[in-house]
Amino acid sequence: MRLMPRDSFNRLIDYLRISVIDRCNMRCVYCMPLNGIRFLPNPDLLTAQEIEMVVRAAVRVGFHKFRLTGGEPTLRSDLVEIVQRVTSVDGVHGLAMTTNAMLLENLAQPLKQAGLTRINVHLDSLNPETVEKQMRWGSFARVWQGILAAEAAGLTPVKLNAVVTAGYNESEVVDLARLTLERDWHVRFIELMPLGGGECATLSVKRYVSNIETRRRIEAGLGPLNELPTENLADESRNYRLSGARGVVGFISPVSEPYCGTCNRMRLTADGKFHLCLLNDDELDVRRALRSGSSRALEEVSAILERAVTMKPTGHHLLEGRSTRDRSMYQIGG
Repeated sequence: MRLMPRDSFNRLIDYLRISVIDRCNMRCVYCMPLNGIRFLPNPDLLTAQEIEMVVRAAVRVGFHKFRLTGGEPTLRSDLVEIVQRVTSVDGVHGLAMTTNAMLLENLAQPLKQAGLTRINVHLDSLNPETVEKQMRWGSFARVWQGILAAEAAGLTPVKLNAVVTAGYNESEVVDLARLTLERDWHVRFIELMPLGGGECATLSVKRYVSNIETRRRIEAGLGPLNELPTENLADESRNYRLSGARGVVGFISPVSEPYCGTCNRMRLTADGKFHLCLLNDDELDVRRALRSGSSRALEEVSAILERAVTMKPTGHHLLEGRSTRDRSMYQIGG
C-alpha cells in the first residue's frame, strides 16, 4: 500500500512541481527584470536522469501528481527525454507542464507522444501590444499557435493563466474570460505575489489587483459567474462558468483568499532544492544526495523528501508584509 505523505498540519502532500530550468525567453514585468539576472550554469541544473531519480523517490514516499515548470521548460533541449523518464515511473498518475507556449508549436506532438498529459499556458492578454508590453519579448502570435498545437495534440484540457496587473491588462480580463464561451478551455486569473525582492516584487505590490475586482469586471461585461462544485479540495483555483459556456473561469487568489490550509504541493528547484512553500525561503538540498555516488541515493532522496514534508510551513505571511527574499518566481516555477 502506498504511503500517505502528510505534513505536521495533517495536509496530504502528494504533488511535486519540478522546475527544470531557471531561464526564460520572456521577461514578464512582475517576474524577471531585463538586466542583472544571473542564471544557473548548466552543470548546476539537475539532469534528466537525476530528475527521474527524484520522481522515483517521490513515488516511494507517496507522491503521484507531477508538473514540469521553469523558467520556461521548453528551453531544455532534453525536455522530451525528461518527460519520457518521468512518465515511465510506475505510480506517476499523469504529468502536466506550465509553459509560455512560445516554442510549443513544434514540441506539442513529441511531448504528447513522450507521455505529457496536459499543459497550462501563461498568457496575460489577447492584445498583441499588451503581450509585448507586459510579457516583454513575448509574441502573441507564437503563443497562440503553441496553444492551438497543444490542443490539436491532445494536451487537454488547455488551461490559460493570466496574471492581472494594474496599468497593464486589468481592463482586458473580459476578453480572456469570453474565450470560455466558445472553447472548452480553463481561463484562470492569478493575483500578483511579491517574490524575491527587487523591482519585480515592488511592482507586484504597487500593481496588485484583487480577484474580487477582476470577477466583478468579468460579470459586468459577460453576466453572472456560476460557481462549480469543488472536485479537489487542494485545487488552488475557485472555478466558475458563464451561462452557456463550454469552458471554465477560475480565480487563483493567494492574497485575497489564501488556500494554504488545503495546499498539497512541494517544489523542486532547477538546482536541486526542495522548496517547502512558494512564499517562504525554507529549502532542503537534494542535489548533494543525487551526486554523492552512494548506492543508497534513492533511499536518501526519499528521506530528504519525507523530512521536507514534515517541515512544510502552515502558510505564507503576505499580510504581515513578509515573502521569500532568496528566490524569485522564475527560480521556483510557481
